[in-house]
Amino acid sequence: MVGSDGEQLGIMPVREALKVAGEHNMDLVEVAPNAKPPVCRIMDYGKYKFEQSKREREARKKQKVINIKEVKFRLGIEEHDFQVKARNAIRFLQAGDKVKVTVMFRGREISHSDLGRNICQKLANQLQDIASVEKPPNVEGRNMTMILVPKQEN
Repeated sequence: MVGSDGEQLGIMPVREALKVAGEHNMDLVEVAPNAKPPVCRIMDYGKYKFEQSKREREARKKQKVINIKEVKFRLGIEEHDFQVKARNAIRFLQAGDKVKVTVMFRGREISHSDLGRNICQKLANQLQDIASVEKPPNVEGRNMTMILVPKQEN
């Protein structure tokens, strides 16, 4: 058993431990049930729960929600349009979001999946300073998708 200020009170029966906790107007809380013998601590359980929820709230505040933004391309995209979409992807990555690059195929274009892979590779090469490829280009139905994630600054 451990006291409220952290000192060791030794091994004692449960009734006696509850009596000691009651004398201090505190609760007896089991902190290590798997230990032999189980370890209990005298503490104010309400205050403990409050402190724990406060720590969880602080951790949630520091958490960054990562969204997935999508940039869509077609096989016959012109250079200027490609650059506009690349700038959008850069903006998304700098905001800390993942970018899903989708190359859409129409009709028989699907037989030229290598051209779609070239578009994905061109974008990945252009963004290699700020992004890394999380999922390489992969054909799913009539679309080819690739996922880029912002590089971590160390």
